[in-house]
Amino acid sequence: MKPLLVSLVAASLSSSVMAQPAATTLSMTCNQARQLVAAQGAVVLHTGPTTYDRYVRDSSFCLRPFVVRPAWVRTADVAQCPIGGVCRSTDTDSGK
Repeated sequence: MKPLLVSLVAASLSSSVMAQPAATTLSMTCNQARQLVAAQGAVVLHTGPTTYDRYVRDSSFCLRPFVVRPAWVRTADVAQCPIGGVCRSTDTDSGK
């Protein structure tokens, strides 16, 4: 019985660590958001209560055939902060 209790406690602790909320650009300055993307290379950021995306430093963080498209987000101090890019399909612009 004791091993079962220990494993249940360990499982609940690990799941609470994994359920930490993602960072939101609305609570960061533009410079903080840009530095986060630059330092991590790729990071998922919330841009509103129900919106998020994965932002990347450069194309090395995209799978083929995806390419980097420039991305701007709202931050605490800037309405359109150039945060880096997002990985998008190469045929996104062609209307396919």
